[in-house]
Amino acid sequence: MFLYFLAIAPAVLLAIWAQMKIKSSYAAASKIPTRINGAAAAQRMLEHANVRDVGIEEIPGHLSDHYDPRKKVLRLSSEVYHNRSLAAVGIAAHEAGHAIQHARQYFPLVIRNAAVPAANFGSKISFALIIFGGIMNLLPLIWLGIAAFACIVFFQLVNLPVEFDASARAKTELVNLGIVQDQEMPYIRKVLSAAALSYVAATLQSILTLLYYVMRFAGSRR
Repeated sequence: MFLYFLAIAPAVLLAIWAQMKIKSSYAAASKIPTRINGAAAAQRMLEHANVRDVGIEEIPGHLSDHYDPRKKVLRLSSEVYHNRSLAAVGIAAHEAGHAIQHARQYFPLVIRNAAVPAANFGSKISFALIIFGGIMNLLPLIWLGIAAFACIVFFQLVNLPVEFDASARAKTELVNLGIVQDQEMPYIRKVLSAAALSYVAATLQSILTLLYYVMRFAGSRR
């Protein structure tokens, strides 16, 4: 167990740093006012992209914002939905970027969505298979669990370009639509970069975990 925590230590440290960056950058960007709130910014971005079949809803929670491709609904937390700040419009525009990706059939998003069932299956069963296989000394069962966990890693790897592209779309459109001025963009960049760093940390932890399992059981013969 100690070797496992040692193996994933770099990812854990990166995740902690990312959360600190998210908190500080969000707090700083929340103090800079904008003319419109997050919901209005997302709506303008969708209209400019001629995406008119996506709804926008308010949901509870802190930074619980997400786009639901199944129902074509952009769900924004109350603070993002109502607030007129750089933090709010930046996050709302990022989620609107996902809706635009969906409308444009952005290829990495198509792959990511196709990988969702396998990733969900892997998250539910991979650790159980590895643990049970270890207890029963059944190496094929362990490798089946590792293969299931690999589905999670694949999903997270494909998700990275999806997140980066959504942020790129957000930064471009916020300036093009005049919602954010050029001199205000550093605040937006810091918020979105910190959020992206959290995805990188999660992906790195999954990769290191997978490598740990592979090296741990590669020499087993029974």
